[in-house]
Amino acid sequence: MRKNVSSPNPWEDTVGYSRVVRVGNSAWVAGTTATVNGEVTGVGDPYEQARVAFGIALAALRTAGLDTQHVVRTRMYVTDIADFDEVGRAHKQIFDVVRPVATMVQVAGLARPEHLVEIEIDAHIASSGWRARLGS
Repeated sequence: MRKNVSSPNPWEDTVGYSRVVRVGNSAWVAGTTATVNGEVTGVGDPYEQARVAFGIALAALRTAGLDTQHVVRTRMYVTDIADFDEVGRAHKQIFDVVRPVATMVQVAGLARPEHLVEIEIDAHIASSGWRARLGS
């Protein structure tokens, strides 16, 4: 069964996407920036933008019934790879125990010039049969 979760972001209707899509035990969070009420938070601060974007994405993931411990992959898009340490610090603070696979790449630009970081999250809840086969 598919569950689409939307947010107040007006771009979802304009572009035609959902903040989160959950199918069965898996969920995918759309690219998320540090945009709150139409304003970019942390302008000029890649750490703050990453922290806020992860917070927005995880809140949406929780609405779909999954949480931080279910995250299996993160993708971080940055406009300057020199921000690796700052964006990575925000990632570690949230995911240090979970340790999902992670990718960070530099891109030419994001939706707004003030955006320094955009993130995506993939999450999965293991079924009991799968856990049992792994001996967990």
